[in-house]
Amino acid sequence: MEKGKISSLQMAFMLYPTIIATAILMLPSFTAQYAKQDLWLSPIWACLIGFLTVFIAIQLNKLYPNQTVIQFSQQIVGRFFGKIVGLLFLIFYIPTTGLITRSYGEFVVDSFLPHTPVVVITGSMVLVCSFAIRGGIELLGRVADLFVPIFLITLILLLLLLLPDFNFNNLLPIMEDGFMPSFKGSIILQGWFTEFFLIIFLLPFLKDSKKGTKSISWTVFAVMITLVIVNMSTYAVLGTTTAYKVYPLMNVARYISIANFFEHLEAIFMAVWILGTFVKISIFYYASVLVVAQLLNLSDYRPIVLPVGILIVEFCFWSLPSTVEISRFETTAFPFYALFVQTIIPLFLLLLSLFKRSFQKLTEN
Repeated sequence: MEKGKISSLQMAFMLYPTIIATAILMLPSFTAQYAKQDLWLSPIWACLIGFLTVFIAIQLNKLYPNQTVIQFSQQIVGRFFGKIVGLLFLIFYIPTTGLITRSYGEFVVDSFLPHTPVVVITGSMVLVCSFAIRGGIELLGRVADLFVPIFLITLILLLLLLLPDFNFNNLLPIMEDGFMPSFKGSIILQGWFTEFFLIIFLLPFLKDSKKGTKSISWTVFAVMITLVIVNMSTYAVLGTTTAYKVYPLMNVARYISIANFFEHLEAIFMAVWILGTFVKISIFYYASVLVVAQLLNLSDYRPIVLPVGILIVEFCFWSLPSTVEISRFETTAFPFYALFVQTIIPLFLLLLSLFKRSFQKLTEN
């Protein structure tokens, strides 16, 4: 079905913006509602779920190399229940891709194109992503190679230019109310860290699989460090108002002004952020297409790329009707929903597989 190959570095570049692109935009606000000045600690606790999810995915890949979760789940729990597991992933990834695309569309419309219909923004993004997906996994890897360094360098420059506006007193006192506020903030973040399970759709196509574990582990660490710095920087500039901003990092970008000339950089940030979002939507879209193709036992996934894209655009509007509902879902239901599908179900499959293998060895002896 997929003959392309990617390197472990390309896999890391594909996963980094997949987590970061939407996380840096909205999570500082969500986390600040619970953690307040300790919001920078929340990614440290949340990344433990990321490492656990990566460990589960890598162990499953070692047991069933060259297969995705849709394929090996049928070997673990049988054909019928394996199809049910596949359907659970299907009804997770397609609506979630729609949710991500809708969030992207709402942000663009709210911040820059208020007179443009959201469906035009979301539809055009899905269409462009479909071209990349039809090109295969190698094309997605090369796109990530090109876009992620630009995305990362621009984000670093943005944070450096904000240094004159930092008020580090906003971050004090540390753990004033103990450990629990930052831990409560991390519960929301864990939904994003479980997205590292997407490596299960990429590991079968690695050409240097021995480096895969090290590469993805460093990616989890890089995501954690990035979120720590972004959360810290946002709160250092905005203080307690961070919790009331819809897109706090965009508000922070508007503070940059050097010699009353070098300012209004939010447009540059917006352009580069779209690159990261493009990679994120493409990876989720690609996973959705693979799930559908493997559930239907197709020999080629390309014919269903556009039909799945149409479903994704539909789910942009079917699932959640407004920005308020999107924010409410992402702060309440999504972290637990994502944890169940992308960590707990794979953990169950791993434990059951290990038990079956141990039982077979005992019966053979």
